[in-house]
Amino acid sequence: MDTLKVSAAEFQRNIGRYQDLALSRPVAVTRNGRESTVLISSEEYERLKRRDRQVLGLDDFTEADIAALEEARPPAEARAFDAELKA
Repeated sequence: MDTLKVSAAEFQRNIGRYQDLALSRPVAVTRNGRESTVLISSEEYERLKRRDRQVLGLDDFTEADIAALEEARPPAEARAFDAELKA
């Protein structure tokens, strides 16, 4: 999902347009050339909220859990996100 970048001034002039676009893709609002906020759909926001992470300690894992984690490998599709590691 490509993020659309728009200046704060342009966003203010056409807020309705960018609200509509945010239903299908994130809209990053820039200030002085830097992203300051991102507008996303309420559906996407709720999806992200549901994915809040729970912190677990080592004692929360069984030996089988640890073995499964050691054997886990990312799917080939995950390579699409390698560029994010370089940021």
